[in-house]
Amino acid sequence: MKRLRIATRGSDLALWQANFVASLLDVPCHLEIVSTQGDKDKSSALSTIGGQGVFVKEVQVAVLEGRADFAVHSAKDLPTASLDGLVIGAFPKRGDVRDVLVGLPLDKLPSGSLIATGSRRRQLQLAAMRHDLSYVPLRGNMAKRISMAKEYGAIVAAYAALERLNLLDSVAQVFEPDEVLPQVGQGALAIECRSDDIHTRSVLSQIDHLQTRMAVEAERSLLRQLGSGCMLPVAAYGWVDEGTSRVIKLRGLIGSIDGQRVIRVSGEDQDPETVGARLGQQLLELGGNEILKSIERDSNGL
Repeated sequence: MKRLRIATRGSDLALWQANFVASLLDVPCHLEIVSTQGDKDKSSALSTIGGQGVFVKEVQVAVLEGRADFAVHSAKDLPTASLDGLVIGAFPKRGDVRDVLVGLPLDKLPSGSLIATGSRRRQLQLAAMRHDLSYVPLRGNMAKRISMAKEYGAIVAAYAALERLNLLDSVAQVFEPDEVLPQVGQGALAIECRSDDIHTRSVLSQIDHLQTRMAVEAERSLLRQLGSGCMLPVAAYGWVDEGTSRVIKLRGLIGSIDGQRVIRVSGEDQDPETVGARLGQQLLELGGNEILKSIERDSNGL
């Protein structure tokens, strides 16, 4: 039986994800460790070194060049624009989508406390609930992030990441999607392979979870309307209700980073691309365009 090579980053979380995918497959697998730009530069803000994609580009190249048969990504790290020659061969069943606080819960933070997060999406939603808190950037592996909670009032992290690394004991508060809408693709894994690799695509199809694929594709379609980027103050969460396996329900959000303006939309459809595009366009028309232009002006120092 042909052994398949898995391209993956070398972080503890990435290795867990790659080994998890390998455990789902009925074929022998070998890990090919790839260092990405995001791994090499651990101090710069993601927005200054490329934003979304800094943790996947080199991994994708390893697959395109034939050094690996497929790659395992956190779906939230994968740009919405597909790369020529690659296809998402599988979305395994999604993990937990929720965000958490490590440190103190939100209602216990003294006024003026610092929350560490590198996500504008998280910042704006927390700021909408507590206008008296401040925010600082956050980078590094999960162990480092958790240790930094002692320096601040709290840090924000993904429940799924802590669960996969057996670090849930550090959680002070869990936010339901109704409270903090997740990042596009949060909790999901995206497995990319070459589009012309029929054998690998056939193997991966066995672990493709239809409901997860439909939900994440809807979220990615929404983000694509707004301009792909992990630094955008955008959130989306799609799901398929039990008993309605062909209807995707989707909620989306865009807001000003200070949390003073938050625009929310929701809808459903049987087609992921359709519902995502429609709600993304609604966000733009309801004020998202102005929010994005304001962020661009601030970024350019205007």
